[in-house]
Amino acid sequence: MIGRVWGTEGTITLFKGEPPTNRLLVDQHQLRVRDTDGIVKGYAAEFINRPPTPQRPWDLGRLASGAKFSIIDYSTTVEGKLNPKPLESGGAPGVHFTIATAMMGQRLDSWLLADDGEHNNFNMGLATIELKRGIAPALTPANAGPAAATGEAELDESIFAFTKSPEQQVAKVVKGGSTGAKVLLSQPKKGDKGEVTITIGDKTWTHDVATHIGQDTPLEGSPFTMRIDGYWADFRIDNGKPTSVSDQPDNPAVVVSLHGLGVPAAPADAHAPAESDDAAASPNKLTLFIADDGAITYDLASRKAGRSTGKLDLNTPLPTGWADWQLIADQTLLHAEHWMDFNPVTSAAPGANLPDGVKIRVEQATSTIEQWIPAGWQIAIPTSPAPIQVAYGWKQEQLPIALELMEFEVQRNEGSDSPAGFKSTVHVTDRDGGTATGQCWMNNPFSYPGVWWRTWTGLTYKMSQASWNPENLGQSTIQILRDPGWLLKWIGSVLICAGIFMLFYLKGFRRPAAGSPSTAAARSQKRELAEVAS
Repeated sequence: MIGRVWGTEGTITLFKGEPPTNRLLVDQHQLRVRDTDGIVKGYAAEFINRPPTPQRPWDLGRLASGAKFSIIDYSTTVEGKLNPKPLESGGAPGVHFTIATAMMGQRLDSWLLADDGEHNNFNMGLATIELKRGIAPALTPANAGPAAATGEAELDESIFAFTKSPEQQVAKVVKGGSTGAKVLLSQPKKGDKGEVTITIGDKTWTHDVATHIGQDTPLEGSPFTMRIDGYWADFRIDNGKPTSVSDQPDNPAVVVSLHGLGVPAAPADAHAPAESDDAAASPNKLTLFIADDGAITYDLASRKAGRSTGKLDLNTPLPTGWADWQLIADQTLLHAEHWMDFNPVTSAAPGANLPDGVKIRVEQATSTIEQWIPAGWQIAIPTSPAPIQVAYGWKQEQLPIALELMEFEVQRNEGSDSPAGFKSTVHVTDRDGGTATGQCWMNNPFSYPGVWWRTWTGLTYKMSQASWNPENLGQSTIQILRDPGWLLKWIGSVLICAGIFMLFYLKGFRRPAAGSPSTAAARSQKRELAEVAS
């Protein structure tokens, strides 16, 4: 209890080369408010026993402006999405887009803000989407890739088509370039596998799937030959390979191969012999450009389809060449300011590291404001007469000492890269000008002040190595412990051990057993005395 009330326990993350810091993170959640009077107020926010609800909010009292302040909800996962607000002038241009794949059943959407280092790009893992001001540069023959050639070439292409998503076909160029064909698969009827329709330019061919599987069929009036390589009634991807989970046509799919001599409609992929190594190694990236009048142009780079540029109209799909992903830009803002919307989510995506958060309510005479505050964020709440700043996260305390990381060492096991131990060299300064430098590693803490009587009474700050960052060897996390009740704990432990020793090993302190001879003699003596007295 003494250590909990008057002691200190928490962690400090230090970075080599940065100035000393005394901000200690404590394992307790806290809601902090910078009020209109400039005072920072902290409220304990632990929700283990009774989390707040809209029906039973936590009333935190009144703010300096007289507004009623309360916590009305808590969520273990809070997601933030960029939702810029329009401005009359100034700010930065923004574009909202959606990108979807029918084959994997995924759909992503986001806002992009130009001139914003944090929100001018969107990384989806497979590729990166970026927004810039201006107009996309024209594609020159030097960087257009092999598809810029106007001569004929031997073309070989495989195309996946899906009945339920006729606009989402997946094409793979095997040789030369794309044929520019559009393949549609009709819904199979009872007893058949449907029909496949191939469109190249202004010509269309339709063939029965069941009778043409594995057969080369010339497309009359064109230089191409068609072959149906596979059909799946209920298409799924299993271990990276297409398969059918049933014989029912719940999700029909077909793969069609086209080959022949023709003019490529799009660049060949990395398998094409004419493609350079630089083009094959280029990342998947889409750069959107927004002009002063709101017109959007793009510069698209694909490892499979090469590079292309052009104009992008609103609500018009843009095939990216990244599998069957297609992008649609559906909204633009010429002048916008940064704004984040936070909302709780019931099930986070795998691998998503979303923070917890609280929902606050500020009730004034003329208005009521409700806002989610995720952990680690500080959000301005537009109250009257001035806005307040609200933050939620780990409790922070200021120590009377400051720490600076001088060196961090990682000892490796001989012959391998696995770590054997970590050692931090820390420089400590206090408010009175005292300084000390020491090292701490596993099971070897460094204490400040280091005089013996402070160490024995627990009136010292004990620093231990807590964790490290393998991606940044100039970073170290130090645990700091100060426990004024340390000596009393040891005294109590010694008394308990002494009592156990006396109970079992010293006869003078041992209570006689109920059936022992001494007990029987004492009882007999008591009976004799009773008879004499009577």
